[in-house]
Amino acid sequence: MMTIEQRFWNKVGKHSDQDACWLWLGSSFWVGKAKYGQFKVSSHNTVLVHRFSYELLVGLIPWGLEIDHLCRNTLCVNPKHLEPVTHQVNCLRGFSPWAVYARRTHCKQGHVFTEGSNYIDHNRRRICKICEAQLVNN
Repeated sequence: MMTIEQRFWNKVGKHSDQDACWLWLGSSFWVGKAKYGQFKVSSHNTVLVHRFSYELLVGLIPWGLEIDHLCRNTLCVNPKHLEPVTHQVNCLRGFSPWAVYARRTHCKQGHVFTEGSNYIDHNRRRICKICEAQLVNN
């Protein structure tokens, strides 16, 4: 009879390079465009493999945090590629339209977003004060 850890490692493509991704080869499911590994630890309990790997090799995930894949590969279980972060940080590191928008450093006209050069309107959009002033003056 294999231990839970042995069953887990039998489904990991662990690369000889410790800095490379360790890919989950077992069961997985899709969440949007990302594929996540899952692992049955008991007859009634299935866990996400990246969380299992982190807790097995690093320690407990702090309360209120989730695991971000620094390598952007959601099937990776290498703890060097996993970091506990808040949900907001995890989302903003991603590639959703909101995350891409939040990383913008310039407005559509090329003005740099700096402290005080823009504001957030009632629709939660960033408004460039220079562009807005040019609209008013025209």
